[in-house]
Amino acid sequence: MKLMFNKIFKNYFLISVTLFLSEMIFRVILGLSLVDWSVLRILIGVNLIGLIFGLIFSFCGRKLGNLFSFIISLLFVSYSFIQLSLFKYLGSFVSFNLIGQFDAVKDFVNVFFSSINLVNILVFLPLLILLVYYIYVDEKLYIMEMNHMIDFSDKFHSLERKEMNDSIKNKKRRRLAFGDKIASVVIAGILIGIYAFTLMSPIMQNKLQYKTNLEFLNSPDTPNIVVSQFGFTGYSLLDAKDKILPSNTRLNSKYTSGYNIPERSMHDFTRYIDDTLWKQIINDEANRDYKTLSNYYISKEITDKNDYTGIFEDKNLIVIMAESVNNIVINDKYYPNIYKLYSDGWAFDNAYSSRSICAGGNSEYAGLTSVYGMNNKCVNDYKFNKNNYSLFGLFNTNDYSTSSYHNYTDKYYSRGMIHPNLGSGHYYGVQELGIPYSNLYNEWPSDVALMNKVLENTKDEDRFMSFITTVSTSMPYDVNSELGQKYFDLFSDSGYNMELKRYMSKLKVLDDAIGVLINGLEEQGKLDDTVIVIYSDHYPYGLDKDVINDQFEYDVNLNREIDRTPFIIYNSKITASKYEEYVTYMDLVPTLGNLFGFEYDPRLYSGSDVFSNSYDNRIIFNDGSWQDDKAYYDAMKGKITYYNSGERYSDEELDEITEDVRNNIYMSNLAIKTNYFNYLYNKFEEYKVETVHDVTTSN
Repeated sequence: MKLMFNKIFKNYFLISVTLFLSEMIFRVILGLSLVDWSVLRILIGVNLIGLIFGLIFSFCGRKLGNLFSFIISLLFVSYSFIQLSLFKYLGSFVSFNLIGQFDAVKDFVNVFFSSINLVNILVFLPLLILLVYYIYVDEKLYIMEMNHMIDFSDKFHSLERKEMNDSIKNKKRRRLAFGDKIASVVIAGILIGIYAFTLMSPIMQNKLQYKTNLEFLNSPDTPNIVVSQFGFTGYSLLDAKDKILPSNTRLNSKYTSGYNIPERSMHDFTRYIDDTLWKQIINDEANRDYKTLSNYYISKEITDKNDYTGIFEDKNLIVIMAESVNNIVINDKYYPNIYKLYSDGWAFDNAYSSRSICAGGNSEYAGLTSVYGMNNKCVNDYKFNKNNYSLFGLFNTNDYSTSSYHNYTDKYYSRGMIHPNLGSGHYYGVQELGIPYSNLYNEWPSDVALMNKVLENTKDEDRFMSFITTVSTSMPYDVNSELGQKYFDLFSDSGYNMELKRYMSKLKVLDDAIGVLINGLEEQGKLDDTVIVIYSDHYPYGLDKDVINDQFEYDVNLNREIDRTPFIIYNSKITASKYEEYVTYMDLVPTLGNLFGFEYDPRLYSGSDVFSNSYDNRIIFNDGSWQDDKAYYDAMKGKITYYNSGERYSDEELDEITEDVRNNIYMSNLAIKTNYFNYLYNKFEEYKVETVHDVTTSN
């Protein structure tokens, strides 16, 4: 009890205990293990935080020190509560790097608060205990200490003796206080050493984690993993550090020193690519990042052509990224137009849309480029990047007219800049299209109006490629809106709750829009010559998982089943097929490149041609998790789940998968940071000119 009279120890102890208990409640709510090396790391971390603040607040008076200790604890715990709520909503923890997006996302605040799970409030329980201690217990201890001092001084009858004793006592206190501060610094140094050991010790590492904890300490760019390994306290500090002082840490990679092009056997389906210029570019390059990236991409497998190559040669293409659509839309009763595409086209029943912060924009960017977006940043942060190997770029190179459409403003994502920089020949925003829209968050423009505008352009186009981003199905679903009520009565006898009915009403608007598109293309005589692709950016945020779960045979609470979304390729002339391969929007560009018979380099994409004979049938999620027909690996929990007890990956196979995940995510992120694909395209153009010049000169 005497230790609680020591200001350093008291503040250190109370802050540490409060934060650690909140951390454990936080982990329980998330379903994370309480018996894990990360728990030891978090324990050491909160003790270090408590000790530092305890030392700082020891220079204050008792009440002021108590106040500051409570405020610090309140800030950390409130941060954890917000992160928990956002994770439930987005499937990802957010970063301070999103501060620049605040004006755009402030509309989500009401939706966010309406979706708060009361269980999350439990993280405040230790803070409540701390408050009770400060109000009642600390005051009583202080009074006990004062009474003890008074009783002690009353024993001395002589005034001189009392003054002399006070002087000696004050000197002793100053010596003890100085000693306490020195001891605190020494203990902090020891804790830092132990903390460093937990980062570097092999036994304290998760071998399936695509980056080491030490690498995440330097660059906390995957929030889900960093939170699980460092706690919300550690992540908050690391993320703040990264916002103020962005890390330029490079991962160790074998591609830093060179490339290794795999040997290939030649046959009828061999896709031949001449690497002469690329090798020359690599040899001449001095920039380490560009050299590493080129070494990596040139070393990747060149997937061969196959029976599907060129099946859509010379046809038109319309790609639709459907906002907030999941497999509820596969319903012939309510959504006959989308169901027609699903039943008569090629449908991938194991398609997933990986969630992330700024999921709409990041999913769109990934679908257009087959490059993994940054986990802790929004697509707007790299809106100046150019990429001529994008979906637009492929069709531009093959003399198509390219365009893109969206029926809302650039308030959330800078599509007016991003799409042209990715090669869109013309981006049509809501203002140029002349579609009425509202600034109210709960009201969205109709996708029917959008498709009518698209058709006005397609009637005069030959060999066109269009990318369309819809908006009608966006949240919120807990308030009335024009589109949410439009078909509300259609579901009056369904037994669905209010939010689901509004969502399904909005889906009906989207289905009407697809019907308008199909009928319009048919009237123009272009339906047979047009390929329509539909994928979704993410499942409908704002709908309770249990409500969604009732609509499916599979359990959306298992693995990443909540992220299962439609992926459909349709043309009126193809034979309907259903595919069990695991796919994501990352596979879109290389798959379409092959289907349209383009000459392209499949190595430049993180996704793959899903019809390739070498397709590995595995998908990688943004946070480093992965899933295939044998297992699911949850990167945040660090746990692999096998579907069949008799099937297991060997350690060597798991090492190869982890290395593949690491390269795909890290190299994608590095390519975005360095605007690599713009660099590579310009280098090829430069070296082509030099080669032509050299040949002309020699002749």
